[in-house]
Parts: sequence; structure tokens; C-alpha cells
Amino acid sequence: MAIIGIVAVDRNLAIGKGGRLPWHYAADMKFFKQTTTGNTVVMGRRTWLTLKGPLKDRLNIVLSRDPNHSSPDSVTVLSDPDAVLDLAKSQDSHLFVIGGAQVYESFRPHIERWIVTEVPIAVEGADTFMPPDFLDGFEMYELRQLDEGLRVKFHERKT
Repeated sequence: MAIIGIVAVDRNLAIGKGGRLPWHYAADMKFFKQTTTGNTVVMGRRTWLTLKGPLKDRLNIVLSRDPNHSSPDSVTVLSDPDAVLDLAKSQDSHLFVIGGAQVYESFRPHIERWIVTEVPIAVEGADTFMPPDFLDGFEMYELRQLDEGLRVKFHERKT
């Protein structure tokens, strides 16, 4: 099992605006689905609330400090990153950390690889960003070009 952060960023490392993803690229959505299907995904409560429902063919975990947070039976709600890691280790799959900013930060010490989609815009009024140093200690090992001018960079932790 690998712990992988997957994120899309604009030119200024923005990842959100008003609690939502500030863009929609079909190529990014298709890549995200292909990459994470058959695996475990962990997201924060606010990210969960932006979805139309559980991500199909994935174990969906919502990390929430609210013990009364309710969600469909097909979604596991946990309040502690360590509990997420324990559950993920019992699965025969990778753990993808899919956001938001607080969840990325919670799992940052555990993330072994990053998959970063570069969106070719600068979002006006963005309010949520990745930290400028989030790739410190990682090195890029692959670059993939997607449609719509998107680039995906694959990074792994230096050993």
C-alpha cells in the first residue's frame, strides 16, 4: 500500500475558491477517476459535501472532527488520521489523499508520492492553496501531458 496525495493546482498553487474546485476540466476528472478507482480515498468533510455522492468503485473515507457527521452507509467517517491509516493498511489498495487543504496537511508526513495536475490558469479570488513547500523532499519521476493543456507531474519521496 502506498499513500499518495493527488491534487490539481493552478499557477499560484490554488486548489479552491469558496469551498469548491475553481475549474472543471473533463481530462482532469477522467484522469482522477482512472487513477483512484479500485483504491481507498480520504477526504475532509467539506470536500465530501461538494460531491454528489460516494466516489464509485472506491472505499470512501471522510475525515471529520464532528462525531455526529452522518453520511451514507457506503462511506466511512473517521475522526483521526491514524485510524484512517490503520483502515487503509487493512485494504488491498493504495490510499489516495484527495483534499482539502487540512486533510493534505494532516497526511503530509505520511505521503510517499504526489500526483500533481497543473491547471494552466491563475484563479482570481482563490482562497485555498497548497503550501509552497509541499513538494520539498520529493523528486519528479514522470511527466504526463493530458488534454486541455493539463500536465501531470508524478513525484516520490527522496530516500
